[in-house]
Amino acid sequence: MKVYRQGDSFIAPTGSFFDGNVKIPGNFIVAPDTHFWGRLDVGGTLELGPRSTVGGDITCENAIIGNQVRIKGSLNVIENVTVCDEARIRSLHAGGDITLRPGVQVGDVSSDETIFVYGKIKSGKLTGRNVKVVGNGP
Repeated sequence: MKVYRQGDSFIAPTGSFFDGNVKIPGNFIVAPDTHFWGRLDVGGTLELGPRSTVGGDITCENAIIGNQVRIKGSLNVIENVTVCDEARIRSLHAGGDITLRPGVQVGDVSSDETIFVYGKIKSGKLTGRNVKVVGNGP
């Protein structure tokens, strides 16, 4: 599939399929319903659209993971990550803050900073400098 470039950002069109590993040298905006069968390596911020899937691991600088996203590998973020409602991730590590929204299902979660949990989630072990559980979300 084709990826479009706009400045230092790259954009994947809605409904795209990527067979194999993908490496993006800048920011990556992924439209809804986009599917990656391999590993995803992003040099900047990843915005992974709703209902997208990634078959392998993800590495990036910052991330926003859309609702109902499925990540079958681990998500490794250098700085901060927000995981939106009902996303599923095998495991998650971030060097900065992690925000988990209601309905998220994730394995073990580790952060060098704070883990914010909004609403009810399903997870393995939560390890961070602080873990803050907040009602139903901001």
